[in-house]
Amino acid sequence: AFFSQCLSFPSLFVYEKNNDSTKQYLYMNSSSSTTELVAAKRMDIYESFHQVNLWEDSFKVDHSTLNPISSPMLMMNSSSIENKSECVLHESREPSEDDQEIIEEPIPKVLRRQAQNREAARKCRLRKKAYVQQLETSRLKLMQLELEIEKTRKHGLNRSNSLDVGYIGSSRTINSEISLFEIEYGRWIEEQDRQNQELKNALQNNASDIQLHLLVESSLNQYSNLFRMKAEAAKVDVFYLISGAWKSSVERLFLWIGGSRPSQILNIVVPKLDALTDEQMGSINNLRLSSQQAEDALSMGLEKLQQSMVYNIQADPLDFGNYGLQMAYAMDKGEALEDFVNQADHLREQTLLYMSRILTIGQAAQGLLAMGEYFHRLRTLSSLWIARSCHHFYPTRHSN
Repeated sequence: AFFSQCLSFPSLFVYEKNNDSTKQYLYMNSSSSTTELVAAKRMDIYESFHQVNLWEDSFKVDHSTLNPISSPMLMMNSSSIENKSECVLHESREPSEDDQEIIEEPIPKVLRRQAQNREAARKCRLRKKAYVQQLETSRLKLMQLELEIEKTRKHGLNRSNSLDVGYIGSSRTINSEISLFEIEYGRWIEEQDRQNQELKNALQNNASDIQLHLLVESSLNQYSNLFRMKAEAAKVDVFYLISGAWKSSVERLFLWIGGSRPSQILNIVVPKLDALTDEQMGSINNLRLSSQQAEDALSMGLEKLQQSMVYNIQADPLDFGNYGLQMAYAMDKGEALEDFVNQADHLREQTLLYMSRILTIGQAAQGLLAMGEYFHRLRTLSSLWIARSCHHFYPTRHSN
């Protein structure tokens, strides 16, 4: 039955069998008198077909009886398969318009989402960068503040064995503005020491009057800055300023209304000046006399103010209703005390200005250098005294 069905394909008959990846092909040629069975690779199952000529009569076919349409059927089928494969490949390469619309439709949304993500990431990086810069700035400010506090301690402003370690009020709370004043005063001392060194070098090297004039003006401006700083501190706590808690212990020994007496400064500076004329000596004596009179007037006014404060503060044990009124009067006297401090600083500043006008440029440089060296030695003496006290209470233990 199998071979009878294959008679409709006179041109080609293919029999294919797979066995362990081995194929057998059977070809039948109708034009030849015999049918040859050709094996590409012999297998045991086809060894019985070595007598192929026995089938000669069975496979002899008349070409006239074949259907001429049957032969092209195989070609049509194969061609249709090829066309089908080409169609499939063509469809896979070129999708339809509907498919393109489906694919292209979400692309703008994806692009927008990606753009939004990039923008959000950029803003996040900027915020992170700003935060890191803020942290770095705060760290540098903290380091600078620590260095300034350490320098202030070296100048004797903060002492471990003194009651005036920084600014501590009666409520044991630290005032930030007064602490800032102490830091600024520490900077002022450093700048003052630097200017004194410049004056000393200029005088030793016989600098010109122009250079000395610049140094003198800079030193006078430095003292004006100190008086301005003190005026701001007096608005915050005049009792702190007038007590001299911001100065070294030796400087407080010569304290007068929050500073030094102008007449005392003149007594220190004048002996250091060279070649004073008689006219200059007369002007200096008049300036010293005027300063002493102003000092006496301020001292008397301050003494009366202190007595008035004592009278207002003293309390009657049996009178509890006037306590608030008495404190209000005392506060008014405190504001008047601020005026005394400002007047004393004004007197000190005017004395310096008049003294610089009386003297020549070289003499003014000598006077400012002498005054700066005087205050520097007071601070040095205070530091040495504190170091001696610490060594006395905490002697060094030598190992055996």
